[in-house]
Amino acid sequence: MNRNEARELMMQLLFQMEAQNEYNVEIKEKFLQDKGDLRIQRPYIDQLLDIILEHKAEIDHTLEESSVNWKINRMSKVDFAISRLATAELLYMDDIPTSVSINEAIILAKKFGTDDSSKFINGILGKVAQKIAEA
Repeated sequence: MNRNEARELMMQLLFQMEAQNEYNVEIKEKFLQDKGDLRIQRPYIDQLLDIILEHKAEIDHTLEESSVNWKINRMSKVDFAISRLATAELLYMDDIPTSVSINEAIILAKKFGTDDSSKFINGILGKVAQKIAEA
């Protein structure tokens, strides 16, 4: 499994967690149970979920501030999961270049979102990246 596939799995896991309004490691383990060979990407998956669980409020606040005229509870669950994943990478995973996080989010949006999802997510993540650069 490569990093792109791991991001796709994480987006699906975050979507499921948001839909069920339940965020915990047990759900991750159950979700990943039959997903094939995760040895190479398991550290990334574990680290990203740990970051999201620990900093969910800050990540969501950053998304809320960056999505002009859109409250996060109005976003589609797919767009929200993708944005949350990428924002966690942007804020807390310094080893992943900003452009990679944004580009991968756009790819996920084109694959799983609506026709407008990629533009919407690109706009939000661009603002997140700008705020990080200004800090």
